[in-house]
Amino acid sequence: MYRLIFKHFLDYLLAIVIFLPALPVMTLIAILLYIFNHKNVFFIQQRPGYKEKPFHIYKFKTMNDATSSDGALLSDDERLTTFGKFLRATSLDELPQLINILKGDLSFIGPRPLLMEYLDHYTNEQNRRHQAKPGITGLAQVSGRNQLSWDERFKLDVYYVENLSFGLDLRIIFKTVAKVISRDGVTVSENQVSPQPFKGSDS
Repeated sequence: MYRLIFKHFLDYLLAIVIFLPALPVMTLIAILLYIFNHKNVFFIQQRPGYKEKPFHIYKFKTMNDATSSDGALLSDDERLTTFGKFLRATSLDELPQLINILKGDLSFIGPRPLLMEYLDHYTNEQNRRHQAKPGITGLAQVSGRNQLSWDERFKLDVYYVENLSFGLDLRIIFKTVAKVISRDGVTVSENQVSPQPFKGSDS
């Protein structure tokens, strides 16, 4: 019952409760990015959702589009702006994903959606991570994050899908809030959610 009905209802209700007071902050961030990031406000990228259905994820843009003399994008570290570092450190860059939750694309809790091009590389077991709606945070994100191998992250994602419950979601929420407050996070690329999990996946 929780998986089928109440989880979606709680996601929508909580997104509304957060979105309304967060709207002035989001508006201010958007104005600052428009002024100081050459009018580039949002990072939008297609990701696989529930049962691999594609959707577009929204975040505030934390990197500029600076290129080298040959037209290639500079490294992530070189393109990450000072304001972008602040947005990531405070997780404010994630606020536009409230729109994804209101649209039904995301849940607050679930396996983080990776890139579309990874879909052909999952094992059947790993692919079960798509049997739950993806989330802004998840079990893997509060269980070690970048200290975990990709196999370990995928196992945690599948464990979450198999054991999804209100109690597990509540535990993940509390751990996520604690990590945000302590700023115990990781910096990831806007173009890839983290280092490539499959060899040759972009070939």
